[in-house]
Parts: sequence; structure tokens; C-alpha cells
Amino acid sequence: MPSHQQQQYHITAYTRKQAKRLGVDVRPSAHPAKKLDVFDKRTGEKLASVGGMGYADYPTYLLKEGKVVAEERRRLYRIRHARDLAVVGSNGWWANELLW
Repeated sequence: MPSHQQQQYHITAYTRKQAKRLGVDVRPSAHPAKKLDVFDKRTGEKLASVGGMGYADYPTYLLKEGKVVAEERRRLYRIRHARDLAVVGSNGWWANELLW
């Protein structure tokens, strides 16, 4: 019987570096449709679940398509999500900071 288990997101060095800069821990998300769960490093409190599993992100584009494509995809992402990015601490803000 085929397994329908969803693959977990591989957390990249880029995302780990961003998490360290922000003082948070990141783990593969317990939510099957999300890439990351974000936790406060000091308290262990869960802050957000971010990144849609069906979508690429900056480090993925960088690896598969190169810097020029990755930078353009980042620019377009930030235009599309400008409203979310302005709300510090929102899921959109965390996604931008950790994945873009």
C-alpha cells in the first residue's frame, strides 16, 4: 500500500542563520501543510507556523534556479505579501524573515 505521509521540509542553512539572528528556534512543522514551526528561544513558546509546503522559498530558488531567479522571486513575493510583512510578529512577517 502506498504511503500518503507528507514529506517534512528540510530546514536550510539560510533559514537556520536567520533564526539565530532573530533569537528563535525553527523545527519542521507539526502542521502537514506548513514548512516551519517557530519557537521563542528563551521561553519555548510557539510563535507561528509558516511557509506553505506547496511553494518554493528563497533558499530553494537559490539552490535550484540560481541567484538571479531567487532575487526576482523574493522581490515578487515581497510585493504580493507587503501587507503581511508590515505586521511584526505575524505569520507573514516570520515567513519573510526566515524563508525570504
